[in-house]
Amino acid sequence: MLTAVDEEWVVDRLCRMIAVPSIGGTAAESEVQHLLAGWLEELDCTVDRWPIDLDAAAAAPDAPGQEVVRTEAWGVVGTVPASEDGVPALVLSGHTDVVPPGDRALWAADPFVPWIADGAVHGRGACDMKAGVVASLAALAAVRTAGVRLVRPVALHGVVGEEDGGLGAWATLQRGHRGDVCVIPEPTAQAIVTANAGALTFRLEVTGRAAHAAHRDQGVSAVELFADVHAELRAFEAERQKDADPRFGDSPYPYGLSIGRVRAGDWASSVPDRLIAEGRFGVRLGEPVPVARAAFEERLAEVCAGHPWLADHPVRLTWTGGAFASGELPAGHDLLPMVRAAVADVGGGELPEQAIPAGSDLRLYAAAGVPTLHYGPGDLHLAHGPREKVPVAEVVTAARAFALLILRTCGVR
Repeated sequence: MLTAVDEEWVVDRLCRMIAVPSIGGTAAESEVQHLLAGWLEELDCTVDRWPIDLDAAAAAPDAPGQEVVRTEAWGVVGTVPASEDGVPALVLSGHTDVVPPGDRALWAADPFVPWIADGAVHGRGACDMKAGVVASLAALAAVRTAGVRLVRPVALHGVVGEEDGGLGAWATLQRGHRGDVCVIPEPTAQAIVTANAGALTFRLEVTGRAAHAAHRDQGVSAVELFADVHAELRAFEAERQKDADPRFGDSPYPYGLSIGRVRAGDWASSVPDRLIAEGRFGVRLGEPVPVARAAFEERLAEVCAGHPWLADHPVRLTWTGGAFASGELPAGHDLLPMVRAAVADVGGGELPEQAIPAGSDLRLYAAAGVPTLHYGPGDLHLAHGPREKVPVAEVVTAARAFALLILRTCGVR
């Protein structure tokens, strides 16, 4: 059955998927889901395609939050029929949304007109993570082409909103879709990821006092105040890296604290009296989100209390957007050796176990009682940047490994 994975088919589907500019919150985010649903129907899957109730997602206390405005969103689940009904033995779950391309002048070509060079497919979303979705789809196609009849079902979950919180995976689980185990084909750079740190987005509002720039000593610059706060937050970040899980390897910031956007002032010749900074705060493995938030809040309060101006004008903190808890595969679970064996048996080598310092949908499946890990084509270091690409050989290897894993988890009649 492994020879049934068609490389040309894989490249064609991947290029067609990249060509849909499915940036979170745009109409194309829904368009790519309908494209995926159509391909699943072509493979004779039973397809559940539904509009996600955005009002319910906004009101639900366990919803992961969103960082973009959506007017619609769709969930897609394709299930390969089997001789036995019931919960799928295996779920392959991948997100189809992508982040914006950024400065297009930094790209070698249009990021949404995919191109092939040096054995790799280039473009926004190539590795993060449309290649993983296509590898999963190709595995289902190989099962169909080979005429294999499964004992238990296998399902592909196509989800949106992963890049800003996990809306799609949350909605899919809320709809009742589950599996015995789940593999998320995020790019893992030829490793297997069994844990991910969490991440929380926040907003800081710093208040100073305006004055004419010619008499800056009469004002209090919100920019300079933020410099003081930022230095203290960097020290706080360093403290939180101590005793990190060894699966993070040599990652210097498994639980990083990063400022992603800063806006200040409204006139060049005025001392700025207001600054807004937005950023990301890492959650430790096993650390509940409320505990992580409390740690940040307490440190910020201490910083303000010890500052001559901020003691009376404390920084205002708001938790915004996505809230990624940490997540991990239960220690000793059979899924890790099963995936390792499948990859090795198709020529992918012996893969190390790792953790990643990024939030993902893993924690949602794990919280729902579905043991989950990451294995997929591409390198996360290239994601979200203008050099994003994925080697075709890695996509084919992943598809073959998934096909073998389907046989071993679902059984063959």
